[in-house]
Amino acid sequence: MKKGFFVVLLSVLLSGLTAYGVVKANNEGVFVSSPSDGSGNAVEYRTKTVNLADSDYPDFTYAAESAVDAVVYVEVTVKMRQQYQQIDPFFRYFFGEEFGQPQSREQKGSGSGVIIRSDGYIVTNNHVVENASKVSVTLNNNKVYDATVVGTDPATDVALIKIDATDLPVIEMGDSDALRLGEWVLAIGSPLSYNLRSTITAGIVSAKGRSMPSNSGEFKIESFIQTDAAVNPGNSGGALVNKKGQLVGINTAIISQTGSYSGYSFAVPVNIVKKVVEDLIDFGSVKRAILGITMQTVDDKIAKELKLSSLSGVYINEVSKSGAAEKAGLQKGDVIIAIDGEKVKDAPSVQAKVNNYHPGDKASITYIRDGKEKVTEVEFQGVATNTGETNVDGSIAFYGASLKSADAETLRAIGAKGGVEIVSVGQGKMAEAGAEAGSIILYVNDQAVSKPEDVIALTKKASRSIFIEGVDANGKSFYFGFAK
Repeated sequence: MKKGFFVVLLSVLLSGLTAYGVVKANNEGVFVSSPSDGSGNAVEYRTKTVNLADSDYPDFTYAAESAVDAVVYVEVTVKMRQQYQQIDPFFRYFFGEEFGQPQSREQKGSGSGVIIRSDGYIVTNNHVVENASKVSVTLNNNKVYDATVVGTDPATDVALIKIDATDLPVIEMGDSDALRLGEWVLAIGSPLSYNLRSTITAGIVSAKGRSMPSNSGEFKIESFIQTDAAVNPGNSGGALVNKKGQLVGINTAIISQTGSYSGYSFAVPVNIVKKVVEDLIDFGSVKRAILGITMQTVDDKIAKELKLSSLSGVYINEVSKSGAAEKAGLQKGDVIIAIDGEKVKDAPSVQAKVNNYHPGDKASITYIRDGKEKVTEVEFQGVATNTGETNVDGSIAFYGASLKSADAETLRAIGAKGGVEIVSVGQGKMAEAGAEAGSIILYVNDQAVSKPEDVIALTKKASRSIFIEGVDANGKSFYFGFAK
């Protein structure tokens, strides 16, 4: 009887202590209990009660409110050409020769943009304004302006437009290199329609240095910031900002099987954008540094073959003849691990780093050869973007390729009196036609050529097509043509 009484008393005491602990926890935000761990010993557990309204949950109000007014709606008009083919002459007899001829129609498109200077300079995507006959900008205060395209850079998908206005709100540029995985970011833009202008979504930095597969064959510089902030068509050209309200990227693309957001979005890092914009303002085009290599990210197979201690770096597959890398002593099989002391882990990071330089700039390249770490200095070359322009190395741009006069030794080897060497193929009509570096052009439209200026002059005279004959690096004759 007494034993039962003590059991009841002990239960009451424990209940009282538990109730006291609950009350104390509610007052202090801590719950305390002392259950047995099975050995008869009391074990103390502490659980903190969190009020989400008063917690450290991310607050985006400052970033959103300070950045939203500098993000604009961009509307473009593109003239499309429709071709009617195989028209019966019977119809032309009655309706005139114009019947069945190509007709033009206008197509509307839209995107977003970011004001980067108070005097009207706005960054957007190249694909937003490409081929546009008219561009208009609507500010967040609903004012509408006509815009002019200052310049575009398809390689980074960045474009710069300008409106005639002053005292505009701007977004402070941040440092995209300082972004950390898991860091919160906001995407601001005009997704899907005009009615959804100034839409703000939040996400985290999911990855950095991303590249995306492309079958276009065009030269691209890709080192995208990947986020899970919701981005849809219309967000292109909009702002990616950090919690401080600083611009860290320009929203550019999504990967989706439906055409709408499915969890992944990509932005051009602002550190790439800065350099492109400065060049477009100062020169009207991007003065891009070229290292002169083809490369691939070091993988496990390469690391084992070369006995590398790390998978970071890029393996040089090919060194362009007379390019900056060759002149610096770099060779096929070398592994670049740092540029100017900053480590590079993959091909996109090398592209992004080189993109910060101008032709003629110098940098130290740290590389591994035969298991030994070495350093060399490279002077970057440039690439001319327009046919007839001169590159830093003296070669002449020609539909994406670079040309120079063939030297005497090469001409003796092929038994020719004159010819023009294809130094590099690049990206453009020459590459698409099948041109190969090291080949010698002997004739353009049946006319003999001995220097790049001859090629350019004959090309200008051509009314429609360009036909090229010559000898490739293996001594075999070639012949190809393309529309002017």
